[in-house]
Amino acid sequence: CILRQATKRAGTVTGKVGRKMWFWRVPTSLSVNFRHIRRCTSYTRASRIWELLSSKPPENGVPLKVQGWVRSVRAQKEVLFLHLNDGSCGTNLQVVGTPDMAISDLSFGSAVLVEGRLLPSSYAGQDVELHADRLEVIGPCNSKEFPFKAKKRHSMEYTRQFPHLRARTNSFAALLRIRSQATSAIHKFFQDQGYVHIHTPVISSNDCEGAGELFQVEPASSTVLKEISEESGKETKHFFDVPAFLTVSGQLQLEVMASALSRVYVFGPTFRAEKSLGRRHLSEFYMVEAELAFTQDQEDVMEVMEMMVKQPTEQVLASCPEDLHLFYKFVSPGHREVVEKILTSRFIRMTYTEAIRILENNSANFQFKPEWGCDLQKEHERHLVEHCGGVPVFVTDFPRDIKPFYARHNQDNKTVAAFDLLAPEVGELFGGSLREERLETLQERLDRLGLSDSYQWYLDLRRYGSVPHGGFGMGFERYLQCILGVPHIRDVIPFPRFPHSCRL
Repeated sequence: CILRQATKRAGTVTGKVGRKMWFWRVPTSLSVNFRHIRRCTSYTRASRIWELLSSKPPENGVPLKVQGWVRSVRAQKEVLFLHLNDGSCGTNLQVVGTPDMAISDLSFGSAVLVEGRLLPSSYAGQDVELHADRLEVIGPCNSKEFPFKAKKRHSMEYTRQFPHLRARTNSFAALLRIRSQATSAIHKFFQDQGYVHIHTPVISSNDCEGAGELFQVEPASSTVLKEISEESGKETKHFFDVPAFLTVSGQLQLEVMASALSRVYVFGPTFRAEKSLGRRHLSEFYMVEAELAFTQDQEDVMEVMEMMVKQPTEQVLASCPEDLHLFYKFVSPGHREVVEKILTSRFIRMTYTEAIRILENNSANFQFKPEWGCDLQKEHERHLVEHCGGVPVFVTDFPRDIKPFYARHNQDNKTVAAFDLLAPEVGELFGGSLREERLETLQERLDRLGLSDSYQWYLDLRRYGSVPHGGFGMGFERYLQCILGVPHIRDVIPFPRFPHSCRL
């Protein structure tokens, strides 16, 4: 009746529920707090299991409705026990029913709706349980054909075969919840630091990395290009008149925005047409990138990178203890200590030249011989982290010729102010640099590479109010590998894309 009154007229609506009086100020568009209405009705909407497990119902219970998937069924002569999970947390809710509820469609994996009363539980290991008045199977599941079995631990290699179903396993559901919390934690870090979130384009005409590992974007139908050519009166080979690609980085666009907003970041998908099938590479992955204006030296940027590892990780540890416990117990035993060392240690700094000297002293142990002027291989990165006692290490001042054109030249004219952050398990986690803000130096380098015509807009940023600035990028999936100890990058992303595989 309260809702009926509210929809008829605007103004103050009064309703009495039990001993409590509720008031709503209803504007021309209806706005009502439905939590209040739930108190006076039974089975209004389905409750989430994570809410119920942390609640303290009275002795006579609370009527409610729950929906989820069955994790186990145990039918006894006088009682039926179900474990139910809706994905909101890793812990199951125990449902107590009557034997006649054990119908044939009720099995592991089936989706059910349960109505009943939430009561305090007398059983050890659980605070509440749901006593069912009614149970309905919404979606049956043939447990014999279902690829995952009750009470059986499946390897990540096995679950990877079923990308459409693996979210139903405990470990991957936990991963997805951790991934969600980590995403929120990273956004919070930047927002608290006063950064502006920028939506950089997915389609770009620039190759930021200069490696040529690009996916080109064109209409699937040649008819579209023909129609565009007819309308414009000139023949075109490209939809955008120039070759366009899926982005490999949002850095260049961020530099545009940093020249006006000072501190900006992007968190979005990037694409690399790499042929690698290794444990650290994907064709589509997420990148966290940031640009800072008015920097003084490399340390300004590295301090932000170090904080961006530590603060979000601390928030994830605090908000996902149950899901992290699953990983640290069953997937990567002992990895919690690795993460604690990352959080409590000052990250080490060393130059590229110092790193090469360390590697040369152990060159007999490497497949690829370390040489000054060559990029670091994964085995080199792993050795440097081990050499530093498992603490993340910044390698700075790389040779000019192995870094992109935008990295700022150092005074020796041989190295640039570029830096990588190497971390346990994954090797390179971040890449960053000071950007070349000096017009003449940047112009000379672009001329040498034959890129001046394509990057006149980039040179304009130096012509009009240029300031010292720098930035970095972090692979989000590698970050998850780092804090969880997951060996393969395909196990930390919902739908992995790699050569020969684009499922779903």
